[in-house]
Amino acid sequence: METIELRSPSFNDHAPIPPRHAHDRENVSPALEWSGAPDGTAELCLVCEDPDAPGGTFVHWVLAGLDPSLTALEEGQVPTGAVEGTNGFGEKGWGGPQPPPGDNAHRYFFRLSAASAPLNLGAGASADDLRAALEGNELGRGTLVGIYQR
Repeated sequence: METIELRSPSFNDHAPIPPRHAHDRENVSPALEWSGAPDGTAELCLVCEDPDAPGGTFVHWVLAGLDPSLTALEEGQVPTGAVEGTNGFGEKGWGGPQPPPGDNAHRYFFRLSAASAPLNLGAGASADDLRAALEGNELGRGTLVGIYQR
């Protein structure tokens, strides 16, 4: 599997995510940039998850149907043609960090994947739906980790 370089102008890898992106603040998705999507990519997709949540891994964003020619998402942007899935808050789209007050900093894993065929996911798809669609179909992946604490 090829490596996609995933980064954000909003925060550095393994560094704090700015509060404006938090669910109880402005709840705007962070800007993301990437390079190195493999040849043959039919679709890009993204999942953001917090494995440190008290009830188990918490999904913050599911985004599929990203055109393979894209190399960035602006802050708060969902490109035409992309579909947003359901997050752990039961909402469609970005649901920013909201760890319990007083918890140690939680980690938020942004994973951008390149698929060799269209995933054909609909709006409201879950992270598990996306993972199942990627099974045997993933050409490359990039990971960016942000941290957040309240």
